[in-house]
Amino acid sequence: MYEPIRTKSVHTPAGDADFPHRTREEELDIQLAGHLAALLAVTDELGLASDGDRIAGQIARLRTAPPARHAGRSEASPAALRRRAHALAGRALVVAASRADTAVAILAAEAMDAHAAALSDATARTALVGAP
Repeated sequence: MYEPIRTKSVHTPAGDADFPHRTREEELDIQLAGHLAALLAVTDELGLASDGDRIAGQIARLRTAPPARHAGRSEASPAALRRRAHALAGRALVVAASRADTAVAILAAEAMDAHAAALSDATARTALVGAP
């Protein structure tokens, strides 16, 4: 009445599959390098060369190759770039903490502090200019 199933079920365990598997540490390395690469792009756009060099050094350590650096200019304001850099540094900090990478965690925390301070300074200057 029914035709028998001739192919493997989609519920068959993938233990003997022939695709490459990565460890959790490798996945976290890839994710962390991606967050740092995005942070590097924003940092270079802001013109922060020494900070960019430190970030590039960590990317090179994770990827075993130096990152390509190209400061593509966007029309974003410096404040918007600072907010973006702060968010990216926060993401990198979370992954670095999960990975127990102290060097990147310190770098990301310092970047978050620097961008938050720059944003608060810009806000204070704007408030002083706008005051009667």
